[in-house]
This record gives sequence, structure tokens and C-alpha cells, in this order.
Amino acid sequence: MQIRNIAIIAHVDHGKTTLIDGMLKQTHAFRANQAEMGQETILDSNDLEREKGITILAKNTSVFYQSLAGEEYKINIIDTPGHADFAGEVERVISMADGAILLVDAAEGPLPQTKFVLQQAIQQQLPIIVLINKIDRRDAEPARVLQQVEELFLNLASDSSQLDFPVLYAVGRLGKIWSALPALNQLQDLPQATGNLQVLFEEIIRTVPAPQCDTQAAFKMQVSTLDFDSYKGIYAIGKVTQGVVKKGQRLVILQEEEKVGEISVNQLFESVGLEKKEIQESPAGDIIAITGVEKIAIGQTLAALGETKGFPMIKITEPTLKIAITASASPFVGKESEFCTVRQLAERLKREQKTNLGLDIQQKEGGVFIVAGRGELHLAVLIETMRREGYEMEIARPQVIFKEIDGVQQEPIEELIVEIEQAYVGVITEELGKRHAQLQSSSSNSRGVNHMLYHISSRNLLGFRSEILTKTKGNGLFTSSFLHYAPLQASRLKLRNGALIATEGGMVTAYALESVQQRGKTFVIPGEEVYEGQIVGLCKQKGDLEVNVCKSKKLTNFRSNADVLTVLNAKVDLSLEQCLDFIENDELLEVTPKNLRLRKRYLSKLERNKKAQARD
Repeated sequence: MQIRNIAIIAHVDHGKTTLIDGMLKQTHAFRANQAEMGQETILDSNDLEREKGITILAKNTSVFYQSLAGEEYKINIIDTPGHADFAGEVERVISMADGAILLVDAAEGPLPQTKFVLQQAIQQQLPIIVLINKIDRRDAEPARVLQQVEELFLNLASDSSQLDFPVLYAVGRLGKIWSALPALNQLQDLPQATGNLQVLFEEIIRTVPAPQCDTQAAFKMQVSTLDFDSYKGIYAIGKVTQGVVKKGQRLVILQEEEKVGEISVNQLFESVGLEKKEIQESPAGDIIAITGVEKIAIGQTLAALGETKGFPMIKITEPTLKIAITASASPFVGKESEFCTVRQLAERLKREQKTNLGLDIQQKEGGVFIVAGRGELHLAVLIETMRREGYEMEIARPQVIFKEIDGVQQEPIEELIVEIEQAYVGVITEELGKRHAQLQSSSSNSRGVNHMLYHISSRNLLGFRSEILTKTKGNGLFTSSFLHYAPLQASRLKLRNGALIATEGGMVTAYALESVQQRGKTFVIPGEEVYEGQIVGLCKQKGDLEVNVCKSKKLTNFRSNADVLTVLNAKVDLSLEQCLDFIENDELLEVTPKNLRLRKRYLSKLERNKKAQARD
């Protein structure tokens, strides 16, 4: 049986995982009565991926295909994230691939992450198949998109051979692919049109070479990802680059040219569909999983005894954003969580650093953990994951990571692409003007959609997404990617109004909220418990305002309709990302499995006044 290893790369929401659904189903990876046959985005297995509709973790699966020539093939498929914040996942797994499928939306065309993932594939010298997906969209323009893809290749290719690539057209959700653009009069005819994924499988066999593996050499495999279960422990996963490994064999762990340990292979597994199948020895060039490893890091090399030279460690693009995580000091600490101590946080973050190469985690004095990542979403996913596991913590305002280059302090600059209807162009222009963004280009299409390209500092981009989604009522497409470092840019003025701060702890009353809501928008509801110093709303004015949300009406013998007809506005319910955008330097976000609470760093008014006087 021949092997092909292929990565599927694209910008977020261009249809990678949906395409893999079709590949699994059409190659009968599941029985007809299995639940997976009725599922979508099968590889997006954790709750966060399904809720957000994006791939967060890179994963691999496999399908078996018999070619038109009658040969049997095993095709290992590597599904990669499409969001720029999880680019570290792409960087660490793309070395396992021998070819790549570049998926591009037929309407949106190449976007920032498309450029990044294509650049990674070209640097690895991978042959590429371009797949223009979603040609059934009413706003699809496949000819324009293909021209944009060709221009992207021209800008990124290192030699002329990389400019010669096959192009396929697809409706991924229907599991249909064509080698040429279907000549149909109406888009609604596509579901009835003939077509399946056989065209793609045959192109993979033609374009992607078999893995180059010297079976006579000593065994070597670079660990590209780690998995874990409570029965077998850690799985070290990677592609067999040379030699063969057998069950029970002793191996050495190398970090480049340094020996860092030895292991005995307890079990070997290969991927069969979504399952792991135990094998006695590794097929050459296959992607396998090895158990028996207690301590190993992604990027290290497993090799036969006697080997002294491992592969270069995987290089990951440096983080651009950081947050401080501390154990909770809230008056409610421990009431809603299972894990809340500094030691428990340290153990959990240490585990995360082993598998999440895009993160940099450092422990400072006083139980403060500085966690640096690729963007707001990257950090928010870590916090939400820990929260769901039962952890409680406090988070400080995200900070951009500055660098000193040639004696000049510099900050990260991002490329921001905005696609928005004409009606909201003024809103976008005004908001980005406040944030000192520089417009690079602007164009519009026949549908009245404006395409705008900006350069903006990461510092000024913080909070933009949640702010603009509100102002444009959820319309528009906003994507950004790291561009380069540049000298410090002008900083945006403080745009947020002041906070409504609880003056005392207790139970929130409807009577108190009725008057407080005249001062601003509230984040709490009657019956909710609050503490002194907690932020309970957003003020209508710029300065902070202290309010009592626990005040109750004095009892009298007189009753009026006002006692019954108290009408309150709905509370503002902020998501985790919105909370991170909301907090200022003197504020914290308290995260528990049940609640997100905003609070002042110093809870009592006396402490806040002392700190204010000290600053003055």
C-alpha cells in the first residue's frame, strides 16, 4: 500500500474541515449506521471548536482510496487551523506533510491567513493543489479569485516550478469537485450536477510525492504533536522520516544534538480514519503515534539507540500579545471553582506549554504568570479552556509586546482587511481613524461590498473587533495578520466611558438598579451577589462612578403602583473576549467556571484614592 501525506491549509471559514468530512464519508471511513455519517465538521471535536465554528488544534486523520488504476493508497490528512492566532499549530505540523491543498473561498479570495499558510508550504517546498471552494455562492467570482491566487504565488514563490499548480473547483459542503469550472447556467443546478471527490483523490496521487524514507537507515522521527489519555499516557506523534521502529524497541530522545532521555516503545499506533490502530512496526513514511514516553516536548527527535543528531527544533513565530494571570483574590474565591491556588495554576500552565508551542509562559514573583500569545483569540481560548476545566483566576489587561531593535523601541504592526457594505464604510473609517490606522488600498465590487486594506499597530487594534461588530450590527468581514515591527506609532485616546463601581457588597435589588440604569448600562441583575469594588456597569460619562446596587426601599404602610411596575433594561452580557477588551490598567477580570466578573484592582475606595494620590 502506498502512502501520501497531505496538509489542508486555508484562511478561517473557507471550508477545510467540511472538505475533510466529505473525504472521510466518501471513502467509507465510517459504517453507514455510524453517528459520524450524519455529523458535520467531524474533526472539530472539542466544544470550543464547535461553538466558535473554527479549527483551533491541528489534527490528523487518514482515508483509504483505490485509484482508477487499481492501486491502494493510504492518504494521511492534516487539518490545520485557519485563524492567524493559531498559526503556531500550522508551523509545527506542516513538516509532516509531503504536499498541501490550498483552499480558497470563491467569493472572499485570498485573505491574510491564506498568505501565511501558503508561505509556510512554499518554504517547505511542498507541491500545492489549489482548490477554489464554495463556487455555489451567489457572490462567487472564481475567475477573479484564481487571478488573485496566481498573484499571491508570484509574490511568494522561490522558484518558477512552484508557479505550476493544478486548480480544482468545489462545493465542499456537497462533497463535489470538478477539474474545470462547471458550465452551468444557474447556481441552483449545482446540487444536481455530477461530481464527487474522486477528482481530488486522483490529483493528490498525481501531484503529491510518496514520502522519502530510507528504510535501511536508523529510525528517526520528529515529534510534531502530543496526545494524551488516562490509560496509555502520552502519545508522541510524528512522521517516520527514516528507518523502522518496532514495539518494545529502546529509543533515545534528542534535542538537536543533545541527548535528553531514553524510552522503551510500549505501543505503536497508526491512524485509520478517526481511530488509532495498534501495529507491531512502523510503515516507512507513515504518521504514527508512540506510547511509553513520560517526558517529551514537541520538536524533539525520537531515534534509535546510538544516534546523536536530531532534527532542528521547530521554529515558531514569536508572540505579540501578553496577559498577566494570577490566583484569584476575590471575596468569592473558591465558591465556584475546583482549582484556584497558585500551585494548581502553575501545574496547568506548565502542561499547556508542552503542547501549545505558540504560547510563552513565565512565572514571576508573587504568583504572577505572564502568558504571551499570538492574539486576543489565542489567549481567550486558553482562558476559556481552563475555566471549563474548573479553574479560577484573575486576568489583567492584555498588553502588546514591544521590542528594542537597533536601539529603537518598536511595536508589532498588523495588516487589517475589512470587507463591508457601503452603508457602513463611514463607521469603519471613523473608528479606524481614531485608532491611527493607515489606509493602503480601497476598492469595491459590483455587489456594493468595499474591500479596504489597512496597516495598524497591534496596540491600537485591541478591542476593535467587539467594538465594530456592535456598530455594524454584525455585518462585515474583519481579518488581520502580523506584518512586521516598526517604531512606536501614535496611541489612540481612551475611548471607553467610565465604570459603574459597587460601593458595597450584597444582593442586587431591582429598586437600586432602576436608578442606576439612568446613569449607564448595567452588567448585573436583581438577585445577583456582588462585592465592593466590582464593576457592575458602564457609565454614560468618561469618569468612573460609584453606585449602590444593593440599596433596598424603606418599608412603609403606603403602597403605590411604582412598587409593582419596576421596568428594567436587559443586562449587558459580555463575552470573554469583550471582557478582555473592556478592562483598563487599574482593573481585572475575575474568571470562574460559572461567571465572568469585572472588578477594580483595588476593591475599597480608600485604597483606590491612595493609589491615585501616589500617582499624582
